[in-house]
Amino acid sequence: MMALAKKYGEGPVSLKSIAKEHSLSEHYLEQLIAPLRNAILVKSVRGAYGGYMLSKAPSEITAGDIIRVLEGPISPVEVLDDEEPAKRDLWIKIRDAVKDVLDSTTLEDLASYEGKDDHEYYMFYI
Repeated sequence: MMALAKKYGEGPVSLKSIAKEHSLSEHYLEQLIAPLRNAILVKSVRGAYGGYMLSKAPSEITAGDIIRVLEGPISPVEVLDDEEPAKRDLWIKIRDAVKDVLDSTTLEDLASYEGKDDHEYYMFYI
């Protein structure tokens, strides 16, 4: 998503070029792009110069949107009703704080971060 955000407005980007640039498996990216397309966060463009592009501006997509699509609901642990009230309240506060940060951080914020070397700051897991 960050690769697409950095190329936003330049037309579609192929998964092959993203895979090559970030030393990732194209097959892995194909698995990630399907749910993102189903959630209408990205759209595909067919043809010789086709690929994928964001469906909305990077400023309109949050980290929370992406994580919910790829990972499911945001919760560090499952909070049980029969858990000790102090523990339950702490986990609820932690969950809410994490949600607030993810929902207030846009893809534009992440893509515009200028680090020395992006590869030092972003880790891709397979």
